[in-house]
Parts: sequence; C-alpha cells; structure tokens
Amino acid sequence: MRVLVTGGCGYIGSVVAESLLTAGHEVVVYDSLVTGHRNAVPEAAVFVRGDLADAEALEDLFSRYDFDAVMHFAAFIQAGESMEKPGLYFQNNVCNSLRLIEKVAQRGVKRFVFSSTAAVYGEPKDGLISEDDPLAPANTYGETKLMIERMLHWYGEIYGLRYAALRYFNAAGAAGARGEDHLPETHLIPLVLQVPLGKREHIRIYGSDYPTPDGTCIRDYIHIADLASAHLLALEALAERPNLTYNLGNGKGYSVREVIDVAREVTGHPVPAVEVPRRPGDAPVLVASSERIIRELGWQPRYPALVDIVRSAWAWHSAHPNGYED
Repeated sequence: MRVLVTGGCGYIGSVVAESLLTAGHEVVVYDSLVTGHRNAVPEAAVFVRGDLADAEALEDLFSRYDFDAVMHFAAFIQAGESMEKPGLYFQNNVCNSLRLIEKVAQRGVKRFVFSSTAAVYGEPKDGLISEDDPLAPANTYGETKLMIERMLHWYGEIYGLRYAALRYFNAAGAAGARGEDHLPETHLIPLVLQVPLGKREHIRIYGSDYPTPDGTCIRDYIHIADLASAHLLALEALAERPNLTYNLGNGKGYSVREVIDVAREVTGHPVPAVEVPRRPGDAPVLVASSERIIRELGWQPRYPALVDIVRSAWAWHSAHPNGYED
C-alpha cells in the first residue's frame, strides 16, 4: 500500500513510518516541520513539506499521489499549553484534521488510522481504563482529539471511511535511530535522562502525597516500537473491519519514583530528585486495559518492562545528546 503519514517527522510518526517501510509499504511523509525533525524521516520515505492548513498544498499532495491509507499524527500535544491557548489547539488539531479528512473522503481513501490519546478519558475512576469508560476530557488537548474521533465516526457513517482511533497512554523509549526530541520537553523519561546528560541538575517530583504505594503518580508506559506494531495491525484490520477504537498501554503502571530509580540503575547516575507541590489535574493513577486489541488483533507488547523502555531511551539520548541536531 501507499500510505500517507502526516506528522511523520515527529516522535511517533517517524517510527511508524519506518515500520511501514519495513513491512513493504510505500510511505509519503507530510509535515510542516513546526515541531518535527527532518532528520527523523526514514531515507526510503518520500518527504513533502507542507501544512494541513494549506488547502492548496493539500490538494497538490493528493493530486500527485494516490493513497491507499492515511495515518494521521500531526497535532499539537501539550495539555498545559492547550489550556492557555485553546484557539491554537482547535485550529491546528481540529480544523486541520477536518480539512484532511474531507480530502480523504473526496479522494475515496478508505483506511484512516488516527493518533488519539488517553486524554479523552479525563480523570477516570480507579482501576484499569477500558475503551467503554466515560469520555470526559479534562483539557482542551483531549477535547480536540475526541472531536476528531467523532468526526471520523460520521465520515465513516456517511462516506464509508474505515478508521482506527488508537488511544495512547505514555509513549516512551526509542527505536533504532529514532527517539524522543520535543521542544519544550514535557515527558518524564526524557526529562529524567536530561540529568545524567548534564542538561539539568535534578528532576522534579510533582506531589508525593498521592494515595499510591510510594506517594507519587502512577502512569502506564508503552514502548514506541510496540506502539508502532499496533498501528500496522490496525491498518491491516481495516481491510475487514469498518471502525476500531483501541487503548494502547501495558496494563501495568509505574510510579514517578520507580521511573527515577530505573533511570539511576540504567545510567549509573544519582539523578537527584526534588519534591514540589502537586500540579492541578494530575490523577493519582492512569493505567490502560489493552485487552480489546490483544483479543481482537493479537497485539502483544514486546517490551513491557520499564527497564527496557528506559534503556532504549538512554541509548538514543546518549548518542544524540542534542536530539536530532546531532
């Protein structure tokens, strides 16, 4: 298949693009490079620089290539920023996605894999989060992703678009030449690894009085390679199934302290930690049930252990201390 990967210069998009190529598909990466990195694009992929906000560029893209499927990763992802600049997130995430989905429908592309988020659940109750739990985003970012899922539902009903909405929890780790390089960086594992890299003196622990075994928040981390494999399974499944919604996580949570301790073990660095007050809106525990995609598509995480996730991230960051600028 020829697959369009929007946001293919980003962390997840670039790894999925490489996985698609390895599986024998043709890949066209479309990215504005506002937050992505040109060096992250696999050599065998075709790269087209463009913005989804540019209707003329999008028309040109679909005129030049006949796509069998689209994988949509292009989005702004900072939850905190989304509460400060909601208009930016509605414009970039929702309006641009609508423009893309409309073009997909016009051109008769029948498979669409969407990079959604666990943020659509907001602050769920205790226990593993399933796809049937209430959808109640606690921030604008989560709301934009839920709005796109709803758009896909109606384009499926009206135009027969087959879509998969994959709700990630915490993507982490690195896959070969591709790792995590955000500016600014907001994710825990790369932030912790900045300490042994000499980029910060300590890591902050936001809240140590949560009702968890060690008092810190617990989150579900999923290796980026396992995330990529789920995308390919979903893409293939759309040949027979009209629409899919899956959580992607390990089904096991790790606390902030556990992540820091594993980083100390992997790097051999002390990694000082400073406790500071809680951040508003941080739930004590967020862990996914991925039982549905395991049962229906046979997906199985290959790297569920936190030490393997952190070790892969450390290998990449050690080799690329300045990210893709190296």
